Amino acid sequence: MSIIAILVIFPVYWMIMSSFRTHEEIFRYSKLGWHLFFPVHWTINNYRDIFMDASKPFGRYMANTLFVAVIVTAAGLLVNSLAAFAFAKLRFPFKKILLVIFLSSLVIPYEVIMIPQYLLISEMHWMNSYKALIVPQIVWVFGIFMLIQFFADIPRDILDAARMDGAAWTRIYYKIVLPTAVPALITLGLMTFLNQWDSFLWPLVIINEEKKQVIQVAISSFQSLRNISWGKVLAATTISSVPILGVFLLLQKYYVQGITMSGVKG
Repeated sequence: MSIIAILVIFPVYWMIMSSFRTHEEIFRYSKLGWHLFFPVHWTINNYRDIFMDASKPFGRYMANTLFVAVIVTAAGLLVNSLAAFAFAKLRFPFKKILLVIFLSSLVIPYEVIMIPQYLLISEMHWMNSYKALIVPQIVWVFGIFMLIQFFADIPRDILDAARMDGAAWTRIYYKIVLPTAVPALITLGLMTFLNQWDSFLWPLVIINEEKKQVIQVAISSFQSLRNISWGKVLAATTISSVPILGVFLLLQKYYVQGITMSGVKG
């Protein structure tokens, strides 16, 4: 496991160290030696360049991505948990059939629905707006499925007792279900935030205005230039990795606990 961990961590380490190298030095040392692990000439010019470039406001890209990711995560936790609670504990006509139809969308590749989704956004005149980045991403079928597995383990007798005491379903959801589902909600929130932070294809298609673009598309734009500045690419990638690594390290015990308790393995 230690060897596997080293193999996984080394590319990340090399990315961070190479972000402090000059452009000429990044690919100069390919043989095993200390030059491969540490820069010969340390520099912070790569980081300064990506933040000082007025034509590509990297700080604005990060703010846009953080804004979209936080809104989608918060709204997604509310909507997806309500849907999962309804499917797991409420009784209504055709529930099983609706659940099967709903979950069947998991097997449909995103590229298949992207064009109809694009046309729908265009008809709603949401092109090149934050609404186009946020609204289509709120409902996540996998997230609903994961929460259904967790909510199914909550004893029905507790909910029936609350109903007999006069509690409405909304109060049961807020007072009983949500407090017991904290690990699962944190897990879903972390996965949702990660997906939105790494989102590339949909923002690339739907956003044309430079100031509204997100970070992954911005990093890709550094690579599309005729003269690729690998130092800037590695510096931007390093900065974009910091929030995800920080959030995961902070919430990793809840993530593992939520995956285990929800019954979703792997």
